[in-house]
Amino acid sequence: MKGAKSKGESKKADAKLAVNKKGAVATKGGRKPAKGKEPKDPNKPKRPPSAFFVFMEDFRKQFKKDNPDNKAVSAVGKAAGAKWKSLSEAEKAPYAAKAEKRKAEYEKTMKAYNKKQAEGPAAVEEEESGKSESEVHDENEDDDEDGSEEEEDDE
Repeated sequence: MKGAKSKGESKKADAKLAVNKKGAVATKGGRKPAKGKEPKDPNKPKRPPSAFFVFMEDFRKQFKKDNPDNKAVSAVGKAAGAKWKSLSEAEKAPYAAKAEKRKAEYEKTMKAYNKKQAEGPAAVEEEESGKSESEVHDENEDDDEDGSEEEEDDE
């Protein structure tokens, strides 16, 4: 058999398939493992909705009134998409205006957020605590008093 591969050659080919082009071993599902991805900041403002999603807010209310039995999210999305495509530019204009207004507000809040981030993490931590230092200090004193009473009861 001139064209047949030996068992050793097929094993080598299988081993080559398990390694991706950069030389790293492929993981299950073909994805690379996450490398130190920074967690999302919960204080960061959310992006504003597009004109379509502003339209969806109104459309969902109307769709629920018209179709109380249909609770499928996919049905609402399909119906909204079809309705959005059928709208003229003049009918879409109010939604686009609302979206632009929300975008302007978002840009203002992002500027304020970025300014806080630039000031440094110490300034952000002080604002996040929500309590003054005296309140925190008072709570710690209360904890110390309670802790000493518990020790006396145990003995």
